[in-house]
Amino acid sequence: MPDIQILVPVLIGIGIVFFLVSLTHLFAARRHWRARRRFHSAHRVVWLFVCLLVAVLSFSLGLSLRGYRLLTQESHVATITSRQLGPQQFAVRVDFPDGTHQSADLHGDEWQLDARVIKWTPRAVEMGAKPVYRLDRLSGRYHDTTQAQTTPPSVVSLDSESMLDLWQLKKQFPQWLPMIDADYGSGAYLPLVNEGKYDASVSPLGGLVARPADEATATKIKATGW
Repeated sequence: MPDIQILVPVLIGIGIVFFLVSLTHLFAARRHWRARRRFHSAHRVVWLFVCLLVAVLSFSLGLSLRGYRLLTQESHVATITSRQLGPQQFAVRVDFPDGTHQSADLHGDEWQLDARVIKWTPRAVEMGAKPVYRLDRLSGRYHDTTQAQTTPPSVVSLDSESMLDLWQLKKQFPQWLPMIDADYGSGAYLPLVNEGKYDASVSPLGGLVARPADEATATKIKATGW
């Protein structure tokens, strides 16, 4: 299966082509109607709606796939660094593989990264379809459950809002996307430590994995009793 970032413009291009084809059927139907060829006009109208349907589905699927990435092996998704500002307060930076980053302040004893995962039906897999993922949010967690119940969590969105999203389309219109076998969330978390550095990756099965990125961070995490 081609890379998602290549597939997106292909699907959008297919949608545009079928939209243009539908316009030719529209003009032809109008011409036949004026010439009183009702059957030919109706025939063109049927093809008009078929082409419009294909155009809408292709264009919508292309837009909804933006932001998702293929899972062919365990893929590095983020490097997370933390710096302590105070008791249960940390400045956190998330660096992504494409060179971009996002910074935020988290409250808690641990950080948690969440992602959305899309898996395909066996038939789609046989045709080469691979799972895709999209990072969702980073949040702070409290080790003590009582504190977690009484303290509002700090949450940072990592997902740029878009008009169409494959996850939402599947939930709202499951009959449109029968090739999707499962859509679910996955999360991973580790303790927050001062000057900590972490690696986050996602496995081919769709599960997020978090690890210390260096020995110093691993030692600090071990010192917390983790």
